[in-house]
Amino acid sequence: MTAKIKINIADLTPQFIKEKYGNRELEINVNPPNKLDHLKEPLFWGIIGVLDWTKKGDNKAVLSPAIKKLAAQPIRFIYQFQDILAQKLFLLDGKKYAQNIGSEAYQEGKYFSVDQFLYARCCVMANGQAAFDGILANPTWMPKDLTFEPILSLAAKAFELKMGKPFKYFHTFNYETYSNEEGWA
Repeated sequence: MTAKIKINIADLTPQFIKEKYGNRELEINVNPPNKLDHLKEPLFWGIIGVLDWTKKGDNKAVLSPAIKKLAAQPIRFIYQFQDILAQKLFLLDGKKYAQNIGSEAYQEGKYFSVDQFLYARCCVMANGQAAFDGILANPTWMPKDLTFEPILSLAAKAFELKMGKPFKYFHTFNYETYSNEEGWA
């Protein structure tokens, strides 16, 4: 017999499943969250906005206020933060941006570091919404010879601070260099 149950995801544990259903097959449907339960862009950018650039040279210290601010949010916001970050990095994945990152800029037929370009896009994100919006409109504004890879770990570190265990996340957008096929066409 097929049964349909509705349960809060926080209550769904392996122990609950085993006790309630044994070895039966489960089908899980994820319902969209209520609009009130969604991380809004102003909070996303607000979290990035508390990066402490007075501690430049100590990436852990630069990230610390943002990690704490994100960790103070509901767990779902940590995942949504990573979703938004991944989407924005994906949007910046394109030839017109790669050609404007300074000495390691993309040039046809020459070696191009995909990691360096990803970290340059991370630098855009670390510089906030105005930088991101401006660079989307004018790729020549890409930071030259600057990177900030640590922003990639912000959500994971916030999750670990809040939950005391590793962050397991599957990207909604692949932000690795060359993933945005339209941007490289």
